[in-house]
Amino acid sequence: MADEKIARAGFVDVTSPDSKEINEKTHEAGVAQVTSHEPYDATSHNINIGEFSANPAPRGDHDQNSLKEELLVEEVLDLYKPFPINDQIAVEDHILTIRAIVTGVILGSLVNASNLYLGLKTGFTFSSTLFGAIFGYGIIKSFAKWTPGVPILGGSFGPQENVIVQAAATGAGGIAGLFVAGLPAMYKLDLLSDSPKQDIGRIFTITIICSFFGLFFVTPLRRFFVIQVARELKMMFPTPTATALTIRTMHASATGAKEAMSKLKAIGLAFSGALIHRVVSYYAVGILYDWHVFTWFFIWSGYKNWALNIENWGWFIEWTPAFIGSGMLIGLNSAISMFAGSVLAWGIIGPLLVHYGTCVGKPYFPPDDPKWSGYMSFTSLSKIGAPGWVPSPRYWLLWPGVMIMVCVSLAELFIQYKIIGFAFKSLFQSGCASLQAAAQRRGKSYPLIEKHAAKHNNTDVVEDPTRPEDQVKNWMWMLGLLVTVVIAMIICHFQWQMHPGLTILACLLGFFFSFLCVQIGAVTDQTPLTAASKASQLVFGGATAGGGYSASAIQHAQKLNLVAGGIASGAADVATSLTGDFRTGFLMRTPPIKQWYAQAFGTFISVWLAPGLFVLFTSAYPCILHPDLYDHCAFLAPSVAAWAAVAQAVTQPKIPIPLSSGIFAVVMGAFAVCQVAFRHFYLVGPREKYRAYLPNWGAIALSFVIPLPVFTNASLIGAVVAALWVKYKPKNWELYGYAVAAGLIAGEGMGGVIGAILQLTGKSGDIYGTQAGCPGDSC
Repeated sequence: MADEKIARAGFVDVTSPDSKEINEKTHEAGVAQVTSHEPYDATSHNINIGEFSANPAPRGDHDQNSLKEELLVEEVLDLYKPFPINDQIAVEDHILTIRAIVTGVILGSLVNASNLYLGLKTGFTFSSTLFGAIFGYGIIKSFAKWTPGVPILGGSFGPQENVIVQAAATGAGGIAGLFVAGLPAMYKLDLLSDSPKQDIGRIFTITIICSFFGLFFVTPLRRFFVIQVARELKMMFPTPTATALTIRTMHASATGAKEAMSKLKAIGLAFSGALIHRVVSYYAVGILYDWHVFTWFFIWSGYKNWALNIENWGWFIEWTPAFIGSGMLIGLNSAISMFAGSVLAWGIIGPLLVHYGTCVGKPYFPPDDPKWSGYMSFTSLSKIGAPGWVPSPRYWLLWPGVMIMVCVSLAELFIQYKIIGFAFKSLFQSGCASLQAAAQRRGKSYPLIEKHAAKHNNTDVVEDPTRPEDQVKNWMWMLGLLVTVVIAMIICHFQWQMHPGLTILACLLGFFFSFLCVQIGAVTDQTPLTAASKASQLVFGGATAGGGYSASAIQHAQKLNLVAGGIASGAADVATSLTGDFRTGFLMRTPPIKQWYAQAFGTFISVWLAPGLFVLFTSAYPCILHPDLYDHCAFLAPSVAAWAAVAQAVTQPKIPIPLSSGIFAVVMGAFAVCQVAFRHFYLVGPREKYRAYLPNWGAIALSFVIPLPVFTNASLIGAVVAALWVKYKPKNWELYGYAVAAGLIAGEGMGGVIGAILQLTGKSGDIYGTQAGCPGDSC
């Protein structure tokens, strides 16, 4: 789905002759052969998501001989246990520092802004963990070097304080999914007021519910997921593990520190370049940002040739650093799948629908215009269901896209039923064991609890190295969770007219789907937020079905549906990120209570920051909220259309879905489910290598929902660049690849924030810039 977080991970390896054999022996046990200098980059291996490479990975671009002289003994790390203590690093007495919190919050805020910009463009968001860890290292290391005696800024900087930086960044990264999907979908369906400024109170409160509900209930799950069942369920937490290994590397040796500063320079240059390019390009969009090649051919022909018909379907090149960077991370398979989906949707199906009269376009100019009378829009969503209405290709393609997303997400979820069942069984037995231990301390025993507690297996459980005084106290998360649920019932009752019973149901769904998202994300590095949100919407569709079909009843049901989906997906998003953060801290032996404080402070900042950014973007670009009123919008918001479509589908008695669109959606959804089953049950063992050649149906569905292929073009460019980079300069890619991609993504996101400010202040490019090279003199 568009609102999924994209990441890849691979096993760390060494270049010694025996390393491959060692890794083959330890792969199943979750033990990786690494050295204390080896950087672990989540994007350094072109492999399937969630799988770990057993082949030697190239080192960074540095001197191999000096490393062998520096490190005489290589060690084997069990990635399910805390890393061994490095005697060369001084003990860190004070890691919860002002500089760590402030640095982490600033970096997380940059990611928050970038995710809102990117999410409203295409729905993609990215994690702040590695970004915060690498950038935070460079910033604080520079402070420690340049201001050694200055209070707060100076002083030594170790790996555990580095963990605090990325913990604060993770919290401040916010719940972008709520603001790029469910919340704007409410405005699209006219369920709220005309402007988010008028609803800012309700926006703040639902953000508080989603953020702190996830923060509090995920705290006790740290021990269960990170310590008790991680090895048995092969929960590697790829990106958090990558972050821990990267932090360990940066602080382990002089070479690691040198590589870290190289990565920092790469991030800084990419970030600055992308930011400057985005801001400057507002004033010359058709020259610096969008290359409308077919429009150029049309103009050069004297406004007479057929090239404008290709332009009408959105086939142009957009030099967007963010989506080129995104393509560098998602890999060739996903990028090619997205591009193939665009060709299928906007190069074949859409034109055929218009050719045979099933769908129609909307002209931008009157028919007597001498130049641009043939310039059309095929993305209109206005007057749906009105008398004489004929759908646009975008509306027709929306339903197959949503159907594929839902089918693939739920199929991937249900296919893991054995692992999910085992996880819930282990959770139940673990709870019984805790209750039995508490009862025995009081001299009591309960036969039923004792029976299930006896089945709890502790043989493979890793001992938690954290001292009791460094754990998050039970009363802290229990009290916080209770207060959050009570506040949620009050807020939802008075602000959203939701019955307290339905609020409790939404919270239970949030916990249930968070449990699944944490588990599946820990194995695959893909958080199934789509499945969580859509399943919650389906459940609430049934729970509110008895309210009648009057206009007011349908609107109320849709509002509850989107609120419930927002709570479920928002809580799952926060819970998954923070559990992964606990995993990083566990490996680095960081006290959980200090991580929790950093997470909580970052979360508190995001509660106020994310709504403010949402108001900023929607004020500058009102088309985000009401795309049907505008012929063109800089933010296509595909997740918004998908959420609104599901809300309508489960609440309205009749939806004007074209019959041909519905049939095609069912066929494509069934085919996608069959591929999921084929991949999991047939492509196993020696045939597993062929999984890499299967298309990614989630990416294909995204291309159906995004009403222009321009972003898939940019992602394909990034993926091709990354593939060539890996092939011809693998050492250089390992050192700089992720850094460049992350800098490009964050830089354009921040440039988008500046662009919104320029738009609101009347200094934007559409006033002071040029539209040269744009179709109809407008980009």
